Amino acid sequence: MLAKVLSATVVGIDAILVDVEVDIAQGLPQFSTVGLPDGAVKESKDRVKAALKNSGYDFPPRRITANLAPADLKKEGSAFDLPISIGILTATGTITGDRVNRYILLGELSLDGSLKPVRGALPVAVAARKAGLAGLILPLENGSEAAVVEGVDVLPARTLAEVVQFLRGEAAIPPKQVDLQQLFSLKDEHGEDFCEVRGQDHAKRAIEVAAAGSHNLLMIGPPGSGKTMLARRIPSILPALGFDEALETTAVFSVSGMLENGTALVTQRPFRAPHHTISDVGLIGGGTSPKPGEVSLAHNGLLFLDELPEFKKNALEVLRQPLEDGRVTISRALQSLTYPSRFMLVTAMNPWRCVNLSLLARTKGYKRKQNEGNPRRHQSSRQVLSRLAA
Repeated sequence: MLAKVLSATVVGIDAILVDVEVDIAQGLPQFSTVGLPDGAVKESKDRVKAALKNSGYDFPPRRITANLAPADLKKEGSAFDLPISIGILTATGTITGDRVNRYILLGELSLDGSLKPVRGALPVAVAARKAGLAGLILPLENGSEAAVVEGVDVLPARTLAEVVQFLRGEAAIPPKQVDLQQLFSLKDEHGEDFCEVRGQDHAKRAIEVAAAGSHNLLMIGPPGSGKTMLARRIPSILPALGFDEALETTAVFSVSGMLENGTALVTQRPFRAPHHTISDVGLIGGGTSPKPGEVSLAHNGLLFLDELPEFKKNALEVLRQPLEDGRVTISRALQSLTYPSRFMLVTAMNPWRCVNLSLLARTKGYKRKQNEGNPRRHQSSRQVLSRLAA
């Protein structure tokens, strides 16, 4: 008994269709998953077995083999729980008909049969539209995110039993609908507006010019002068996100798992402000399973680096490629991923220490004499401070 179910996996910010083939044969009870699965995919057999039993369906005590094709592409995440369980029910004859071949299935199974949200629903919806499929079935929390893609039916489900009844034609799942105009009319979640700044006319003029041309900016000033306050309000004067830009930004947040449940679309330009202790991997992206870094999370938005001289040298050097090319490529032994990274870079730093010492000397009334014969002219900064203290 052989069954085939459609699913998808995310590579970068794009989704690739995956054929989940389930074969049930005679032999000792065994469940094996092939096709370069990672640890989360291998553990799906225990979740699938418990979910089927707790949902009222029989789990066949036979030799079960689940193949994830293409086999040379690494499969990650827990989104294959639902397609594998549906493949088992189709192979045993519990599900019949051609509906199972017209929808992409995506979702993590709880032990009681309920569906949990997964990452990358938006890229999968785009892949379903390109493939000409009827739509996709996914957890309820991911419905709004995938519904922003027009041309496909997004069917959000709560439980495994609800999906089985739909595929058997016994029940209907209403497609999810979202109002894009209403999404773009929502107020900025940061709640910080550039019009709140009083004074700082020279700084505001420089920021307005930089924002108008999407230029990078370096702010130098003593602590407490308002550098961070100004930087946090720059997104409020940037142009509004277009629909295509919003799709790209949402896709990056979706594949990184940072899109909040129930959020349909990122409609405000992102503002990212990593701490100066961040590593080059955290800033540019990567890791054992490559994920987007801060430069990609700031795509179509603003990346703010406060205390610029405190950042590690390696972390600053890896910013060259994303600043020049607008994208970052992460190469590994098995794959090479490219993430978008077009952002406005705003940095801030305190004046150099020698400048601070000079200002301190002036406030204490110290006046340096200009004649070359004065031996005090070449005194060090430490000597100047000790003389002032005396």
